[in-house]
Amino acid sequence: MMAKKPPKPAPRRIFQERLKITALPLYFEGFLSVERAAYQEYKRYWTELRGTTLFFYTDKKNTTYVDKLDIIDLICLTDQNSTEKNCAKFTLVLPKEEVQLKTENTESGEEWRGFILTVTELSVPQHVSLLPGQVIRLHEVLEREKNRRIETQQLSITPVEKEKETIKDYVDVQNPMPVCFYTVSRKEATEMLEKNPSLGNMILRPGSDSGNYSITIRQEIDMPRIKHYKVMSIGKNYTIELEKPVTLPNLFSVIDYFVKETRGNLRPFIYSIEDNLGQEHNIKGRSEKLKKNPQIE
Repeated sequence: MMAKKPPKPAPRRIFQERLKITALPLYFEGFLSVERAAYQEYKRYWTELRGTTLFFYTDKKNTTYVDKLDIIDLICLTDQNSTEKNCAKFTLVLPKEEVQLKTENTESGEEWRGFILTVTELSVPQHVSLLPGQVIRLHEVLEREKNRRIETQQLSITPVEKEKETIKDYVDVQNPMPVCFYTVSRKEATEMLEKNPSLGNMILRPGSDSGNYSITIRQEIDMPRIKHYKVMSIGKNYTIELEKPVTLPNLFSVIDYFVKETRGNLRPFIYSIEDNLGQEHNIKGRSEKLKKNPQIE
C-alpha cells in the first residue's frame, strides 16, 4: 500500500509562513521566467515582490524561497523585443548584474513593470498601460513602501532622535490616505474638479461630521454633474451611504469601489507635481485656512 503524500499547506498558512520568513509586505506576485548569469537559461518561478526584493519559489505552494534578488539599486528597466507571442521580456540593469525577465503574457508584463518601477523609483510610472484599478493599486503600494521605509529608518534611529519626530509623521505612517484625499470643503472640491477635468473626477475629503468623509465626483453624461456621497467611519470599517449601503475595510477600497462600479469612468483626482505646483500651493493655502477655521461645508 502506497504511503499517502503529506497534505499541501493552505493558502493562508503559505502567506503567513512567507511573511514570517521574508519579514516584508507582499506587493505583487505571479509567474516569471528568470535568467541570471548563474542560470545560463530561463528558469520559471512563482515570484513575489516584497518591499524592494523579488523572492523566487519553485511553485505556488512552497513556503521557502530558492533565490532572491534585491532591486532597490535598480539603474534602469529596459524592454526587449520578443519573437514569442503573448509574452513580455525586459531586463533589470543592476550595479553588479543584468537580469532577464519573461512574463506569462503582455498584460502581466505591464503589471510587473509598473510595480517594479513604483517601488524602486518611489513614484508611479506614467508610461505603463494599466487599467484605472491597477493604477490605484500602484498608488497604494507606493504609499505602503514609503511608509515601510520611514518605519525602517525610525527603527534605526536613537531614542533621543525618536522624541524629535513629529506627531504628524507618526499619524501619516499609521493612517496613509488615498492620493485623491484633500482637506477641502464641498465647494472647493467642486471647483477643483470643474477647473481641472484632465486630472481626474473624484475627490475624497473630510465630511461635515467629525471622523467621517465625503466623496465628490464630477460626471459628464448629458451634461457635467457634481454629486456627493457620505462615507461613514464605523468601527474599523467605512460605509458608503447608497440606496444599498456598501461597507468596506478601508478608504483605499472605497475609492477602488467607485472606479470598478463605473468601469473606470471615475478616476482619482491627482495633481501632477510638474504641471500643477501653483495649484497645489493654492490647495495647501486653503488647507491652512481650514485648519484655522475647521468648519467644513
